[in-house]
Amino acid sequence: MVRIRLRRVGSKKQPSYRIVVAHSEAPRDGRYIEIIGFYNPRTEPETIELDEGRALYWLKVGAQPSEPVARMLKKLGTLDRLARLHKGEPLEKLVEEANAARAAMPKPSPKTRRPAPVVKPTAFGSSAE
Repeated sequence: MVRIRLRRVGSKKQPSYRIVVAHSEAPRDGRYIEIIGFYNPRTEPETIELDEGRALYWLKVGAQPSEPVARMLKKLGTLDRLARLHKGEPLEKLVEEANAARAAMPKPSPKTRRPAPVVKPTAFGSSAE
């Protein structure tokens, strides 16, 4: 089965994710079929970039989204557009509508909501008793 899911990228304790189409048995950060988007939870508001046309194509041919991706697709309105696609609306019209909706969304701040954690050095040989 083909799934649409998140693939973790980014530094340690600074995650960002790619939205990928992958076989369900492939490892989380392993092999994938196609990258269709990007998700960064550390910006305010969260950044979600999605190639709506490719997402609709994969959903139409039977790819199943994971729970987090399904929440994102619902938030972006992609699942509603998928239902309209099944009813017979043309894909091009739905993709134009998605692009217009994305242009109307507020731009996220490039600064992150939380800074990277600061690791305090400890002296060798001292115990934390």
